[in-house]
Amino acid sequence: SSWLSSAFLVVNAALGAGLLNFPQAYHQAGGVVTAVAIQSVFLVFIVVAILTLGYSSDLKQSATYQDTVHAVCGKHAQTACAVSILLYCFGTCITFLIIIGDQWEEFFLFVARDFYCEKSPIYMDRSFTIIVTSFLFILPMIFPKRIDFLKYASMIGVVGILYVVALVTVKYFLPHPAPGSIKTSPDSWIDVFLVVPDICFAYQCHVSIIPIYSCMEKRNLKEFSKTVTLAMILCVLTYTVTAALGYLMFGDKITSDILLSFEPDVPVLIAVVLIAVKTYTTYPILLFCGRAAFDCIWNTVWGLTAEEIAARETLRRYVVSGVWFVITLGLAIFIPNIGVVIQVLGAFAAIFIFIFPGMCLLKSMVDIPERTRKQEFILWFSLVFIVLGCFIFGLTLSQALQADIKNHGAKADKSSFTC
Repeated sequence: SSWLSSAFLVVNAALGAGLLNFPQAYHQAGGVVTAVAIQSVFLVFIVVAILTLGYSSDLKQSATYQDTVHAVCGKHAQTACAVSILLYCFGTCITFLIIIGDQWEEFFLFVARDFYCEKSPIYMDRSFTIIVTSFLFILPMIFPKRIDFLKYASMIGVVGILYVVALVTVKYFLPHPAPGSIKTSPDSWIDVFLVVPDICFAYQCHVSIIPIYSCMEKRNLKEFSKTVTLAMILCVLTYTVTAALGYLMFGDKITSDILLSFEPDVPVLIAVVLIAVKTYTTYPILLFCGRAAFDCIWNTVWGLTAEEIAARETLRRYVVSGVWFVITLGLAIFIPNIGVVIQVLGAFAAIFIFIFPGMCLLKSMVDIPERTRKQEFILWFSLVFIVLGCFIFGLTLSQALQADIKNHGAKADKSSFTC
């Protein structure tokens, strides 16, 4: 593919569920100015990490994230990478199921508000709708060996995300109720880091970036730099416009899923349907990636031969997929708030953005017997990358756990226009 088409593939990989939670992250961080400043700083590291992965993959002409880590850092690092990918995909699947519950609540408020609020029938209950619709629409799609059949349905997801951006922008410039309190500075200096998990989760396209790079017509860092630059500009505009306008529209009344902040009407209902379709069709893709990571770990731990792997592939695929589906479904019901999960996922995203790219860069420099000054600088820079990644992972994960303990567990995020 050309550098231009590759840029849109990167955008497709980056834009996702993180967009719905971004406005609330601006509130938690202390307002638009603070959040944009933090976002700008981290974008520098995010872009450098992408280019670092491109450089590292060129050393052995690797085609995937795991292969790059394996080629540069060895088998043990590849296993650690697979564990991280498994946990990240697992958490993202939980997020998708929570979003399904959000969309159904907004749908019921639009089509049958009085009946939904007064009668509260079991078949309109959040847990019931998540379970039943997941069994109907997701379960049949998680067992196939290949996921090619989802490529056309996934295009609707991109349309859905762009529609949400347009919806927030138009709603902001139309007459709307006065917003709640709007922060202009953080309550505490450490609050500025509350936006970091959302930034990492939103811009995490690093696992997909190497397959995209490997398919470019001209595989070199110069062409790749153009791809990354255009993709990041488009992502920054999309996320920043939605988050800033969304937060300024609602203030401290903003919900963790911005669609729940709007009064249900036809334009909002269209967004709900599009996001629901994206969610139902993206869950199997993430499960597929997580299942592949599990297979990598399982085969390594048990030292299976190619013949042994092939012999039990079907049984293992069905068992892993079924167990994965049931556990994520249960957790989505008991942790019904995407803000909580994204805080944890953002911590794991920092591993892909900082730690593994830093390790690859460090190992490639250490292997050079006589380094130039430039190479010495790169070596020390890679150490900074690793340390920063560990710091972000530890801080954001501890913040997420502290917030959960302080609030006595996760609370379901209700629509601002609920009963």
